[in-house]
Amino acid sequence: MISLAFITKIVTQKKNSERYNVYLDRGKGEEYAFSVDQDVLIKYNLTKGKEIDELDVGEIQFADEVKKAHNVALRYLSYRIRSIKEIDDYLKKNEVPEQIIQEVVHKLQEANYVDDEQFALAYVQTQIKTSIKGPDKIKRELKEKGISAKYAEKAMNTYTTELQIQHAMKHAEKISKQSAKLSILNIKQKIEQTLVRKGFSWNIIQIAIEEISQISGQEENNELEALQHQANKINNRLKKYTGWEYEQKLKQALYRKGFSIELIEEFIQKNKPFE
Repeated sequence: MISLAFITKIVTQKKNSERYNVYLDRGKGEEYAFSVDQDVLIKYNLTKGKEIDELDVGEIQFADEVKKAHNVALRYLSYRIRSIKEIDDYLKKNEVPEQIIQEVVHKLQEANYVDDEQFALAYVQTQIKTSIKGPDKIKRELKEKGISAKYAEKAMNTYTTELQIQHAMKHAEKISKQSAKLSILNIKQKIEQTLVRKGFSWNIIQIAIEEISQISGQEENNELEALQHQANKINNRLKKYTGWEYEQKLKQALYRKGFSIELIEEFIQKNKPFE
């Protein structure tokens, strides 16, 4: 038999005016039973003298747990738009039971507070405007945030080839300027490695390398200048060598730096005796 109780008193909490302590009389006198949010209090029309049973209490307490988790999710959403998975992960981190999480996500979706399709579009646009990431990296991030392949693909269509080239070129230009004392080959390799890590495709990388003037239009005298710089640095490590042995060590070191054999030979012939 389900036991009945009567609400004997409802008191506003001192530290939170939107929560209320509910007292019941189950036949043994008044006692504190549970606390509820103001919205739950109104929804279930909880008033002094109302008769409720244990099933009612369980339903009310569940609704209150949902309300508390909903408030946590809303605070989390107040900072920026979130994916459903981000909300789910955050509530789990706050030890919210799965059943309640499902209710909260459903309420958020009904109110259009979460929408993975819109999230994906907004996320891609934000990354395009505020970062220089390639499409592959953004796709990985969308997957990590629980976005379906369908929504991710739709959002990634806004990251046009032209924008990808522009972003790749920014990276390439920066690396080229920072690496002016390296060989053209080494500069290209650094650009390729960086852009691959950033998530750009091979085709975009090659276009970016060809487009920037520091690479495609670099003159031989600039390459010779870079070779001279590297040779000076290497020379300090080869002081104990002379003659043919020194030349061979220098050639090997410069070749490993990405300079062509022809250019190395030209440099050594012009700078004899270099030892």
